[in-house]
This record gives sequence, C-alpha cells and structure tokens, in this order.
Amino acid sequence: MTKPPVSAQEQSRAAQVGAVLFRNRGWLPVPFLLIPLLVPGQITPTAIAVAAVLIVIGEGWRLWGVATAGTVTRRRSRDVQTLVTHGPFNFSRNPLYNGNYLIWMGFVALSGVWWFLPVATVLFAVEYHFIVAYEEGVLESIFGEAYLSFKRRTPRWIPSPAASPSTGDYRWAEAWRSEISTFLQYAALIVVFVLKDRYRPGGVL
Repeated sequence: MTKPPVSAQEQSRAAQVGAVLFRNRGWLPVPFLLIPLLVPGQITPTAIAVAAVLIVIGEGWRLWGVATAGTVTRRRSRDVQTLVTHGPFNFSRNPLYNGNYLIWMGFVALSGVWWFLPVATVLFAVEYHFIVAYEEGVLESIFGEAYLSFKRRTPRWIPSPAASPSTGDYRWAEAWRSEISTFLQYAALIVVFVLKDRYRPGGVL
C-alpha cells in the first residue's frame, strides 16, 4: 500500500520537536507531579473539593474520548485508520488532552501548592503545543482535506458547541478496560499525596 505524502505541517520544526515529545509522552506528567510532591503544601477540604471536581470531569472527558476513538489513542503509532469527528471530538480536536489537563491540575490542587497551578498550565501549553503540531501534521498527511476541513470547524483546545450533529460508535467496555491502569495510578498518587501531608511538619501522624 502506497504511503501518503508527508504534509508540510508534519515536516515543520514544531512537529519535529513534537514527534520526540510524543514518543516520550508517558513521562511528561513527571514535572507536573514532582513539584507538588517536593514543595510544602497542605491538603485542605477546599483542596480536596477542587481536586475531586477537576479529576472527575477530566477523567470523564478523557474516558469519553477513549470510548470514541478506541484504544489506538493510547499507542505510539501513526497507524490511524479512521478520522474520528464525533463525540467529544465534535467539540474539541484534543479531548483526551483536555481531560489530561484537568486531571493534572486536579492533583496539583490536591497538593495544596496553589501557586504551581499557573506554572503547570504554562508547562502543559508549551509541551502540548509541540505534540499537537506533530499529531496534526500526521493526520494531515493521512487524511488530507478531510482533516483540514475538520480542523477548520473544530477548535484545537477550548470546547465549543458542535458545529453539526455527529454520530458514531462508542466502545465503552474497551475504554473502561484500557483505563484500569490509569485509575490505579490515580489511587497510588492519592496515597502518596496523603502520606506527604501526614508527614509534613505539623501534619497529623
């Protein structure tokens, strides 16, 4: 099968940087978590409430995205067979990353290191600017005008009302199975943050 031509977007410098980050995106949450873990902060009822709202909404949006696009979204492969434009992709081109952002900010909020929230937002914006530049270049290479049309009518980040109704399949069982490891990571992080809070100076032992 003949490979599609590589788009100009995929050949851009931003996409080249994004390709490197994309291949290593599994460790990208590390800087978002090291600071809240290492810097003094306190878990308060407000912190718990804010974290719960952000994490639940973020994971719900992310889970919807995985159910819509399938578990191919978790792989490091460019073997994409179908352009997905329904479900949350009808509101934003990057619903999984929208969800990730809310989840990561939720854990920052849980730590009580409030000043890090804007810093983490800037870090996220910079890292994912490059990753999305690469992904969009790949999709332009594979789907051509179909993707460019989708790109013109759908915002990159901030969800907006769908331009038109969309229909498609949802693989909820597959999505739930795929997210089990993610849920276990959340549980482990919560335990770590609670232990940090308990053993901080003045914490309850």
